[in-house]
Amino acid sequence: MAEIAYWEAIRRAHDEEMANDPLVIAMGEDIGVAGGTYKATSGLYDKYGESRIIDTPISENSYTGIGIGASMVGVRPIIEIMSINFALLALDTLINAAAKIRYMSGGRVSCPIVMRTPGGTAHQLAAQHSARLARMFMSTSGLRVVTPRGPLDACGMLKSAVRCNDPVIIIEHERMYNIKEEVPDEEFFRPLEGAEIVREGTDITLIGYNFSVYLCLEAAKRLESDGISAEVLDLRALKPLDRETIRRSVEKTHRVLVAEEDEAPVGVGAEIMAVITEDCFYALDAQPVRIHAADVPVPYNYTLEKEAIPDVEDVYQGALKVMGKI
Repeated sequence: MAEIAYWEAIRRAHDEEMANDPLVIAMGEDIGVAGGTYKATSGLYDKYGESRIIDTPISENSYTGIGIGASMVGVRPIIEIMSINFALLALDTLINAAAKIRYMSGGRVSCPIVMRTPGGTAHQLAAQHSARLARMFMSTSGLRVVTPRGPLDACGMLKSAVRCNDPVIIIEHERMYNIKEEVPDEEFFRPLEGAEIVREGTDITLIGYNFSVYLCLEAAKRLESDGISAEVLDLRALKPLDRETIRRSVEKTHRVLVAEEDEAPVGVGAEIMAVITEDCFYALDAQPVRIHAADVPVPYNYTLEKEAIPDVEDVYQGALKVMGKI
């Protein structure tokens, strides 16, 4: 086992999959000579050359479309979008082509692409670089959507995604690239489906995905000092969603809080609330609570930015509300 950072785990997955299959390529802005905005492809340009680590123009729709077309004839592209905000420019090719081609071709054509992109609010990157768009991809039939929590999933899920014949959207987070975790030295893979209990508990379930899992884990520590045993569930995959693990956890604890960094309307948290209502309504001993961002464009101002997005205190106070303590 070796402790590596999130960005190093992504780089390792690129390297292993490119070494394994000459048809695996990577495409994106500044991923070649510069090694990627978050260093996730550093050194790979020198190792694999410009025909496989492809620096693209600032034209997300164009190079995403090229990658999708290449995937239909056997290439396995990893497409990096520098910020999830810019993925909006590629939605036509992702939603109208990648997500639908297998169905529209009667199963004769597959689209094994991977789109990696960081989302979420970092530090004063302003509204046009702080989008949380997981819900948009989650609502699209034909796509897989995963949100790796740490280096283990970042490496193992990317490797699984490259070998998957479905189009896979991997949503990272700009504040997670330096998070470190031990990963096996030998080759490993992580599933693209299934939620994971990352902390056992008996009194309340805290559900998160991506960066909000860390908010839940910190809140769970604070709740423990109050004598409250909190279970933390990492969704991991948003499409397909693991309804069974959600149900089992809520039926165990009878109380639930959903935390996300996204705005509330028509969000991931709203879907989780619907699942809880549909699948385990009669197991609930208290009204569920959602913790989410303010329904405003993310401000550039530091103080306003902090007010607009949830933090550990918000999750902690929300859990106390579910428990009837406030």
